Amino acid sequence: MSRHVRWGILGAAKFAREHMGPALHAARGGELAALATSSAEKAAPFAAFAPGLRVHDSYDALLADPEIDAVYIPLPNALHVDWTFKALDAGKHVFCEKPLALRAEDFDAVIAKRDTTGLLAAEAYMIVHHPQWQRAKALLKEGAIGPLQEVTAQFSFFNDDTHNIRNQSEMGGGALPDIGVYIFGGARFVTGEEPEVILSSDIDWAHEVDTRAHVTARFPTFHYSGYVSTRMAPYQRVTFHGETGVMTLQTPFNAQVFGEAVIELELGGGVRRQERFPAANHYVLQNEAFNRSVLEGAAYPCPLEFSRGTQAMIDMVYAKAR
Repeated sequence: MSRHVRWGILGAAKFAREHMGPALHAARGGELAALATSSAEKAAPFAAFAPGLRVHDSYDALLADPEIDAVYIPLPNALHVDWTFKALDAGKHVFCEKPLALRAEDFDAVIAKRDTTGLLAAEAYMIVHHPQWQRAKALLKEGAIGPLQEVTAQFSFFNDDTHNIRNQSEMGGGALPDIGVYIFGGARFVTGEEPEVILSSDIDWAHEVDTRAHVTARFPTFHYSGYVSTRMAPYQRVTFHGETGVMTLQTPFNAQVFGEAVIELELGGGVRRQERFPAANHYVLQNEAFNRSVLEGAAYPCPLEFSRGTQAMIDMVYAKAR
């Protein structure tokens, strides 16, 4: 193993080009060394921020590259499990876009393969690496808003392009797989609790893809209400409502893109306090955590078991709707 994690990317996806590729190359302990694409035009923007980038004309060729330690997989959702297996079988650590699998039980074989190979496999779930989410978890634990009663979460954007993979059922598209992971996983991360029952699940569909889902659920100590939509104006917010105060994450999911990451505390008597996180890049932070785990053996802070739990909640929501 090199003193750096040498990364390869399977495919020249737009998200990889704009966010994860630069973050992989900027993160301490790693460098972007290779890309798999048959298009020189698509490879050019990656080479611009990663000088010396090797370009392979197929995914298999990149996996066969002995100078690659880990691969990032930004392929359509339906391909995630297969290529995660292929990468692990090739001896590469794997960082796969969310959702890694489209059913909770599909995580089990990946977890078993991870454990058998001794390699690190994880889902790219960046928000839990952001200091605003870690701070929110700490504030709740220390009783800043008193015993928690309600969590509400909203995440929406507009995309009705039927050619986009997010709107193609055969590619694993849908609002819940794409952004439901955030409103469910964020609540699970901060509270450390799992849903006991889905109380209601109201879903709109278009071309066999869910485009809006409104969900209520009961957790052991609080009630949950949230919605996602890919047919509404962009919006995001998460609120934790306790007995003595309210904690709101104003830009919980797309910090620096949708807006500045801010936690606002409303503590009664007109007392309001804000904590701001203007500079944190959660993509870089998650990649640095992955690199530390590979190079130093540190426990990865967002293991596949956590990701499986979020998918299990999504599965419960679909089952309730049916």
